[in-house]
Amino acid sequence: MDRRLTPTTDRVALESLCGVIERPAYTPGHPARLTVPLADLTATPDGRRDRQVNFGADVTVIETRGAWCFVQAALDGYCGWLPAAALGHDLLPVTYRVTAPATHVYPAPDMKQREAASLSLGARLSVAGIEGRFARLATGGFVPVQHVGDGPASDPVPVAESLSGTPYLWGGNSRWGIDCSGLVQAALTACDISCPGDSDLQRDAFPAVDDIRRGDLLFWPGHVAMAMSPDRMIHATAWTMSVIAEPIPEARARIEADGTAFLGIRRPPLAQAAALA
Repeated sequence: MDRRLTPTTDRVALESLCGVIERPAYTPGHPARLTVPLADLTATPDGRRDRQVNFGADVTVIETRGAWCFVQAALDGYCGWLPAAALGHDLLPVTYRVTAPATHVYPAPDMKQREAASLSLGARLSVAGIEGRFARLATGGFVPVQHVGDGPASDPVPVAESLSGTPYLWGGNSRWGIDCSGLVQAALTACDISCPGDSDLQRDAFPAVDDIRRGDLLFWPGHVAMAMSPDRMIHATAWTMSVIAEPIPEARARIEADGTAFLGIRRPPLAQAAALA
């Protein structure tokens, strides 16, 4: 079983795995939500980052070990460790999400106030009301209404383009740093299209096609890009250590110059509705 998607530690597994994986204990798990702007999801407690989770992300806690919790993310089923201090258990209804590349949370509905926190694209929000040009969060603070929305985007390409120039970060999932699969997941998730977290999982998730259309995914070993058109793509690349757009023929020639094989084209559904909350 793929450890990234298997909700078990060496000691505790979700009850759904009883009879499938032998563990000393099984649990139904309990729900929690990320209450900090961004947190690394690590392979071991305080270990290497696999991915990141953004503010408001829902998880199922499977085991707590000291200051760390082993969780499974509701967004994509990814499993790993998060700091226990980053999780809360007051699961208010999620009504909005951040639609801008990034935004600030202010202590009052006043842009001249010193910001209390910064949130990235896709952060999930419980909005208690609108006060002028600010959304008041039930968890405290105010976010500019221009930066939030209560429905999905219609096209993942502009979402990906909004993150142009974002620094490349292995395992990153935010405006502060993102990798190739994180960019694809952020763009598709904004459109309510379910998408795994890593490029190999993304390749397995969508059907293969022969022609390139806007929104298609292009794959190489360990790398994925999104087509903006039949001849142009956007991706987070270690070549420039940033998110860039470039012609597909030029990118393919550079990537494949050392013998790296092109793995083909996959097509996500562009109208796969999912519940926001």
